[in-house]
Amino acid sequence: MADSRLLQISEFCRTIDREKFVQRRTFLSDGERLENDAEHAWHMAVMALLLSEYSNEKVDVLKVVSILLVHDLVEVYAGDTFAYDEEGKKSQRARELAAADRLFSQLPDDLCAKMRALWDEFEEWESPEAKFAHSLDNFQPLMLQHASGGRAWREGGRRLSEVLERNARSAQGSTRLWEFAFDNFIRPEIEAGNLIDDTGSAD
Repeated sequence: MADSRLLQISEFCRTIDREKFVQRRTFLSDGERLENDAEHAWHMAVMALLLSEYSNEKVDVLKVVSILLVHDLVEVYAGDTFAYDEEGKKSQRARELAAADRLFSQLPDDLCAKMRALWDEFEEWESPEAKFAHSLDNFQPLMLQHASGGRAWREGGRRLSEVLERNARSAQGSTRLWEFAFDNFIRPEIEAGNLIDDTGSAD
């Protein structure tokens, strides 16, 4: 006899394989190709295990990892919204809410509620775990920007003011990680001419 619950879960797992095809706008560390959503989520999940001591508040690491693995799943339907796409950001919330409804409803009710709660927690940015997850979500691409020689910033003509706006709340989850990222990932790319300092903040 077919196990309808297992079939439903396995179909969901097959659907979220599409996350591997959602391309982001951050180059991998070698600067040769762009990363995808699944690579991004995996990278941050491991980083959560390694960097949790730098959270501003004590966090449940498993919860942080769970949030990070779930937070971009809706992009299998909504697509990735580029951090500096001002027009795309206008419709991002509506697109992602609709995608969340569509995606998580494919699970059995109990798992739908569990996964949706993790996604909502990230979006609400209130719990210590959500705040730290956001810090990692910002820290990881800054690290890759520097590792790839600032290629995406250079090619996009990015300005420091844009990067600072994008990271305006990063310190809420980890002041230490934000300070480290600015000093070790952002400042060197300004000095190398790959990020335009239009604020004087790097002086």
